Amino acid sequence: MASSPNDLPIHHFLGRDGAQLAYREVGSGRPLILIHGLFSNGWVNWVRYGTAQHIADAGFRVIMPDLRGHGASAAPHDPAAYPPDILMRDAEALVDYLHLTDYDLGGYSLGGRTVVRMLANGASPRRAIVAGMGLQGLHDTGHRAGFFRDVLNNAGTHPRGSGAWLAEGFLKTTGGDPAAMLPLLDSFVDTTTAELAGIDIPVLVLSGREDQDNGSAGELAQVLPQGRLSEIPGNHMTAVLRPELGSEIAAFLLRD
Repeated sequence: MASSPNDLPIHHFLGRDGAQLAYREVGSGRPLILIHGLFSNGWVNWVRYGTAQHIADAGFRVIMPDLRGHGASAAPHDPAAYPPDILMRDAEALVDYLHLTDYDLGGYSLGGRTVVRMLANGASPRRAIVAGMGLQGLHDTGHRAGFFRDVLNNAGTHPRGSGAWLAEGFLKTTGGDPAAMLPLLDSFVDTTTAELAGIDIPVLVLSGREDQDNGSAGELAQVLPQGRLSEIPGNHMTAVLRPELGSEIAAFLLRD
C-alpha cells in the first residue's frame, strides 16, 4: 500500500476547457475509475486506507483522478472555470483520454454524485458504485452545497466538534483551496427521479450505516432499476477508513 501521495506517480490530462487535471493509478486488469469526495483527493479517499490496493489485488486497474479544485489538479479561482456539471465533463474527458470503452465507474460522496451525473448523461460503464450518497443529495444539491458554503465562509468560527468544524479540519489536512471550493459549489446539478430510473445498469449503493449526510442510501437503491444496497460500519467520514469499503466494491465488480 502506498504510504504517501508521492508513492504513486501523478499523470495529467486536459479538461475540455484546457485545465490541467491529475490522476493516479494502481494495479492492472479491468479499468475502474474511482472519484473522490469534496475537500479530499484521490490519494486520501482511495489509497491512504488501502481501498485502491484491495481492489487492485482483485484484478483491477484502479484510476483515481483529483477533481478540479483538489489535490494535484488545477484549482482556478475564477467562477467561469466552474460551469454546471464541470466535474462530469472532466471525468468524461478522462475516459476519452484513456480511450476507455469497457470499464467500471465509482465514486464517494461528491464523487458518487459525479458518477450519477455521468450515468444520467449517457456514460456506459459495465457497472457503477455510488458510495456515501443518498437520494436527497442527488435531488437537492443546494442543501449540501449550502452547508459547505457556510464551512468555507465562516472558517475559524465553527463550534468545536460540530459537523462544520470537522469539515473545516478535514479541508486543512488535505491542503484544499477554499477560493477554488466556493465557486465549485455552484456547479452542482440536481438529478431527477426520472433520470435515476433511466440508469439501467447494475449499481452498488454503498453507505456507512450511520451516514445520513446526503439522505437515504436505501431510498436511492430503490429508485435505481438495478440498484443494490450495501452498508458497512461507520458514518460519512469514517466509512472511508474501513477495509469493508474496498472489499464490498471488489466483490460487487467480480459478481457474475
